[in-house]
Amino acid sequence: MSSSTPNTSSNVSMSSPYPQNKLFSDEFLRQIPKTDLHCHLDGSVRVETLVELCREQNLPLPAATAEELNRVLFKDDYNSLEEYLECFGYVTAALRTADALERVGYEFAVDQYQIGVRYFECRFAPQLNATPGKLNVEEVLLAVNRGLRRATNEYNARPEVASGEEPEYDYGIIVCAMRFWLPGFSPYFELFWEMHKHEEPRTIYGLASMSLITTAHDVKVKNDVPIVALDIAGAEDGYPAEDHSEAYAFAHKRFVGKTVHAGEGYGPESIFQAITDLHAERIGHGVHLFSPEFVNHEKNAADAEKFVQDLTEFIANSRTCIEVCLSSNLQVIPELKGDLLNHPFKHMLSHRLAVTICTDNCTVSKTNILRELRLCCDAFELSPYQLKDIVVGGFKRSFMNRPYTEKRRYNHKIIAYYDKLARKNGIHEDPNRYYESGAMESESARKICTCGRR
Repeated sequence: MSSSTPNTSSNVSMSSPYPQNKLFSDEFLRQIPKTDLHCHLDGSVRVETLVELCREQNLPLPAATAEELNRVLFKDDYNSLEEYLECFGYVTAALRTADALERVGYEFAVDQYQIGVRYFECRFAPQLNATPGKLNVEEVLLAVNRGLRRATNEYNARPEVASGEEPEYDYGIIVCAMRFWLPGFSPYFELFWEMHKHEEPRTIYGLASMSLITTAHDVKVKNDVPIVALDIAGAEDGYPAEDHSEAYAFAHKRFVGKTVHAGEGYGPESIFQAITDLHAERIGHGVHLFSPEFVNHEKNAADAEKFVQDLTEFIANSRTCIEVCLSSNLQVIPELKGDLLNHPFKHMLSHRLAVTICTDNCTVSKTNILRELRLCCDAFELSPYQLKDIVVGGFKRSFMNRPYTEKRRYNHKIIAYYDKLARKNGIHEDPNRYYESGAMESESARKICTCGRR
């Protein structure tokens, strides 16, 4: 299989619009072990690979070269979520063969590992890739896993890893169901809709989610594929979490991890639904957690401030982890006005929530985990203790496919390696100064909760 130019720090800008946090050099951020727990496969395909795959399959693109696509399709800024999501239609159409899926799986892992990610969770919606009679959901999962595993084996064979000097590389797969879809989304969905056309649409969405998780769990058990969690993605407003409660109950009873896109396109009640209806252990985005003005249900709206406060306290106490995707949020949430100082991440820090920094879509957002950490360190003036807490928290809150005792040993190795690099770079953290700078509870921090007004 051919390979295109990696999505690494060499072709992703590390420049930040905020004063650089002098405590952390770009090289230190590259060296430290990192996670990326919220990253979509189809949103992170190398642009050169997309061009090649579409050329091989005679599929249309709005431009002929990678350079042109980076201008007209994968933009620096998007006018709406709909424009942002337009990119994915072209990508998923090119990912409906086993060879293409294995290739992008391999390249996805290489791109992560090359910049110091030691563990990632690759998420995608197999039902968007499957084609009845040609490529089923099981074959989609197996193809992607072959690519991910091949890259992982290559990196773990490196002398510094094989000798035990550095922590090994690992990954998990998260299968995404769709809150909402139409028959035109994929050949699989077209047939599924036809088979269930006499059902109510919301019932069909739930049936599709159930079909996905039962198949994925079977693949996990029979083929030793590290499918670690179920997710639902797509439009939140008007497409409630409860439509997928049966699929999540199936996952819950079989000890499969559960994460949910929530609080990105709807308010705090979407996060509440994810936790109460779907047993969510992690929340994707969660941007509107601190937005009482987004509370709509009459029962909750009567005292929206208290509802938000109680929800926040529950998330803090349960250590429900928020998967924060800064660049992506700036691109699709206009209320943030393109400025991270309007992002509620600062408020998440002041409430000591469990958070992890993620990329969401490396290609669509022209980013990687290095850039996301650079932005986070600079915009929120992170202290050494805060940065370590966030980075190590990603490993702790992962759905890693290992027995708990092995995961603890791995995490201890990660911490020891991080500490070694910190000492080498003259970085010392003081846990008693957690609230210094970026995490300080102040009037400005409290005002962050008003971001995202409608």
